[in-house]
Amino acid sequence: MLSNQEITLAQILWDFHKIDHPVEKADLILGLGSYDLRVADHCAKLALEGFAPHILFSGSQGNFTRGKWSKSEAEMFADRAIEVGVSPSCILIEPKAANTGENVRFARKLLDTKQIEVSSVILVSKPNMNRRGWATMQKFWPEARVICSHPRTHFLHSPADGHSPEDIIHEIVGDLQRIIEYPKREFQTTQEIPTEIFDAYEKLVGLGYTEHMLQQ
Repeated sequence: MLSNQEITLAQILWDFHKIDHPVEKADLILGLGSYDLRVADHCAKLALEGFAPHILFSGSQGNFTRGKWSKSEAEMFADRAIEVGVSPSCILIEPKAANTGENVRFARKLLDTKQIEVSSVILVSKPNMNRRGWATMQKFWPEARVICSHPRTHFLHSPADGHSPEDIIHEIVGDLQRIIEYPKREFQTTQEIPTEIFDAYEKLVGLGYTEHMLQQ
């Protein structure tokens, strides 16, 4: 069972990762692939409510889905969106991206191939991927107007199927490390990290939440 300290520290990182922009109409909904099909549900909801004419799902298979799903994350997300009522004609599938940078770059290439002009994007991901996605869009698609959105899930009360709250804490610690390290590798833009966030991150690392961290 998680201690109060672990919950408090994880909540600090969770709140930093997720970005709650007011949703506005855009040219495209870009759904970042993952193990959490609720991202696809949220993309579908936005499309069905008329926020964008197209959904583009991007993602191959990652550490959490390789061997679990027979299809790419993008294809699984597309199937889910169709199940809940989105027309297949509204969906674009990019099944090869293996990381967030490729999600953005390969999505742009697919749109160019289809001759679909996009100047505004609703970027949909797991809550803890919002900021990484935002920073990646700033790096590889800086001219786009980006609106970040995410399903209303929580690491403690509603982790994805097959994942525990502890699993998600490992993940959000690793996500923060990537926000720190990836600008050095030119994978995303630099994000200001307040002292409170960095302190919470270091304390969680000290408590052993390191399974999703990059090898240094």
